[in-house]
Amino acid sequence: MKHFLRMLIQVCLYFYCKFLWRCLKFVMRKLTGKCELQRICYNTKPGASRTMKIETSLRDSKSKLLQTSVSVHPDAIEKTIEDIMELKKINPDINPQLGISLQACLLQIVGYRNLIADVEKLRREPYDSDNPQHEEMLLKLWKFLKPNTPLESRISKQWCEIGFQGDDPKTDFRGMGLLGLYNLQYFAEKDATAAQQVLSDSLHPKCRDITKEEISLDMSLLSKFSKAEWEKKRMDKAIGYSFAIVGINITDLAYNLLVSGALKTHFYNIAPEAPTLSHFQQTFCYLMHEFHKFWIEEDPMDIMEFNRVREKFRKRIIKQLQNPEMALCPHFAASEGLVNM
Repeated sequence: MKHFLRMLIQVCLYFYCKFLWRCLKFVMRKLTGKCELQRICYNTKPGASRTMKIETSLRDSKSKLLQTSVSVHPDAIEKTIEDIMELKKINPDINPQLGISLQACLLQIVGYRNLIADVEKLRREPYDSDNPQHEEMLLKLWKFLKPNTPLESRISKQWCEIGFQGDDPKTDFRGMGLLGLYNLQYFAEKDATAAQQVLSDSLHPKCRDITKEEISLDMSLLSKFSKAEWEKKRMDKAIGYSFAIVGINITDLAYNLLVSGALKTHFYNIAPEAPTLSHFQQTFCYLMHEFHKFWIEEDPMDIMEFNRVREKFRKRIIKQLQNPEMALCPHFAASEGLVNM
């Protein structure tokens, strides 16, 4: 009964707030002589803040035209804007900038939805060892990461050297499908120096002795570990990890950030028009860089702490993306194509 009453109150509160909001919009229209779309475009600077407000306004509108405008085909955006201007009785000759601003916002909104579809298609496509294109991409990944070491055979324990779990990488792509391979190859090709460095660090973690000063900062440090754990902790500055497996895992993180809408702030701030698969892959490169640094900073006891470190990293990225001014713009080779608005 209590649960039912709670739900009833929430529903009533929702409709009450929606009614009040529409009343407020009506009053503001009368006072300013401008509709909500005009007020947003004229009072909010370009980027995520403006586009997300426009998206919310269109989606929550009682007009079917405005509701469906966020999912039209990119080729229909110009006509859609003309229809919106006509519906709102806005003269495009008097308000030329409004059409331009709305077009930029709709390109981003529609582009984001289409990007999700493109990424989802790659995620759902399984790796096929009988597909020459798939095999070529996999062999290129080896070539980019190990340019001076020939791969002795397609089925080989050498794959473990770049972080796969066995002698045939195809089994590791089951979770993320081709998307994992696309991202790994993009990172290895577009930012080869950094990718090779991250791979090297993951195989050969840096070591150093814990200093007396560090011990003095926490006198309880010795009591936290067994003798064997202490010896391991004393020598390890960072624990290595499987590069390729972590890359697939970070692909999963990037995918969930995209689908949940968390990446809207980033893409709406860096893509002047529709975000593309390249933007997504550049974001993956950024996440790989940042996770690698975060892993070293966290200084885990062993690889069993991976899930803890990953979750902490995920929460940090989500917190950053809650800032409407945020743009995950790394300063490395793969980001050269990024254009800030």
